[in-house]
Amino acid sequence: MKSYKGRGIVLHTLKYGDSSMVAYLLTDVGGRRSYMVQGVRSRSGRGSKLALFQPMFPVEFEGLESSRQQMDRFKEVRAGFVLQSLPFDVRKSTMALFMAEVLYRLVRESEPNEPLFDFVWSSAEALDAMDDGVSNFHLWFLANLSRLLGYRPGNDYTPGAWFDIREGLYTPVRPAHPGVMTQECACLLDRMLCCDVRRLGEVELNRDRRSDFLGAMLAYFGYHLDAISAVQSVRILREVF
Repeated sequence: MKSYKGRGIVLHTLKYGDSSMVAYLLTDVGGRRSYMVQGVRSRSGRGSKLALFQPMFPVEFEGLESSRQQMDRFKEVRAGFVLQSLPFDVRKSTMALFMAEVLYRLVRESEPNEPLFDFVWSSAEALDAMDDGVSNFHLWFLANLSRLLGYRPGNDYTPGAWFDIREGLYTPVRPAHPGVMTQECACLLDRMLCCDVRRLGEVELNRDRRSDFLGAMLAYFGYHLDAISAVQSVRILREVF
């Protein structure tokens, strides 16, 4: 079997048999790919791989292409970089669960997408490293993910504008249809698109404003991509933030 090296971000896993699982990754070499990972629950315990395959965890690997099956396998897999806080901070792990599920639902392409992969990889690094602004990170992530998926607003924001979800445009007059972001959410969308992730702590939002903007962004994604409606971790995210 042909081997190849790559990097990946873990999106989702499914148990397979007694000791194996299927892992879905966003990779730099082939977009979204699935891998059969054997022996992750083995009782012999020679260094369990299970800890590597948590939502949004970065990995480096040598993969083996399979001509007979849809799923490749790993010849070798290890952590992409050492996570300092993500596995131990409930706020960050909740955020990672949501981010990974959104990507799992929305990204289906099996072709390399370097800008998207680089954004997701650097997002995992940024979330792990940050101290201030964690509660706003998912909002920043969704706003900038829309840009990578081709749904960035088609014009510049002006103060007091609404955002027309159907047209993807800021507008000075509220559209007659219900697919619209409020003026407050439109302003926050522009701010999140322009904000350096290291300065998210300076964006002061209460729980209600976060919830409103999250709902607006999910409606925006939902207009273009039905799969977003299946994201189950939204409820948990709202409970924490």
